Amino acid sequence: MAFLLSEEHGLLRETAAQFFQDHMPVSHLRALRDAGEGEAFDGNLWKKMAELGFAGMMIPEDYGGTGFGALGMGLVFEEAGRRLSPSPLFATSCVSAEAVNHAGSEAQKKAHLPKIAAGERIFAPAFDEGARHAPYAVSCEARRGRGGFTLRGRKRFAPDGGAADWLIVSARTSGEKDDKRGITLFLFPSDARGVERVSLSMADSRGMADIQLEDVALGEDSVLGELDRGGEILSRVLDVSRIALASEMLGAARELFERILAHMKERRQFDQPIGSFQALKHRAAEMFCQIELGHSVVWDGLSALEEGRDDVAQMASLAKARMSEALRHITNEAVQLHGGMGMTDELDMGLFMKRARVQAQLYGDGRFHRARYARLGGF
Repeated sequence: MAFLLSEEHGLLRETAAQFFQDHMPVSHLRALRDAGEGEAFDGNLWKKMAELGFAGMMIPEDYGGTGFGALGMGLVFEEAGRRLSPSPLFATSCVSAEAVNHAGSEAQKKAHLPKIAAGERIFAPAFDEGARHAPYAVSCEARRGRGGFTLRGRKRFAPDGGAADWLIVSARTSGEKDDKRGITLFLFPSDARGVERVSLSMADSRGMADIQLEDVALGEDSVLGELDRGGEILSRVLDVSRIALASEMLGAARELFERILAHMKERRQFDQPIGSFQALKHRAAEMFCQIELGHSVVWDGLSALEEGRDDVAQMASLAKARMSEALRHITNEAVQLHGGMGMTDELDMGLFMKRARVQAQLYGDGRFHRARYARLGGF
């Protein structure tokens, strides 16, 4: 398809680019990191993002959102990726909003979606339990009793887990550990009795947390979607989230490439810019090709979501794998082509590299998604 933006989407991209450049540049992330206190985002700036409609991209207008859908989400994430802008946008307005909108009851949608769109409620999705992404390897147990459920187990690397007001947790209600069927999603306040959260210090200075659940008592109304059918909900929610992550990585790749080109034009050796050297031209051409390929698969993934196509899962894995590997290559090149300066904290290259490494692991790295893409294709 031809990737043509409507006038509204063009205005959205311009607004997002201006906002992140003015209010949340890379220096903002650096300042939060150096302060070393509290959560790794600014609550006041999150409110401003909500006022601009960014928090409600994936939320229908009936529930207070902007209804810009997947393409609008991708545009905002791409611009955020250019600036490494830290916010609850991913965990709350993408992963959790999609989960509630896709599987929630009418009461749950009315209770939570308007709060998300207004920037008044932070969510943390807690799906993984190990060091590597395995969404169906769920040992966290939910035992059914009189009037509800009791949760016991541990979830790891929950985005914004330390700052969240509410949690969305996957737990096993039947079946064996690795079964897709038998998983149920639960939605409940983070301050529920028996919940212990441990904030983690991540390489990219973003907020994550491990969550320990000790006999957390929940009512029947805490179930998100159907009992034992949470694996199917997870598949949809994670694929939307992977495409959003790939969009953010595409933005980071574009920003780094522009910085690399500027450096190659300014840096001189042997009385000429280093960009005139044939070997470096070849390296720049390779990066350009990787970005253009990434752009194609990311936007096709967004298009698949917009059109409700039946290949969303394939496109999500293709986009996540392609951008994980492309951004790894480009961040390595950015550091190397800046020479000794690229290894210092004074330049931003290291911040982009650290963010790229964490993004690559979140919800499946390149190896995970290559294998998944092959399985989906019948291999």
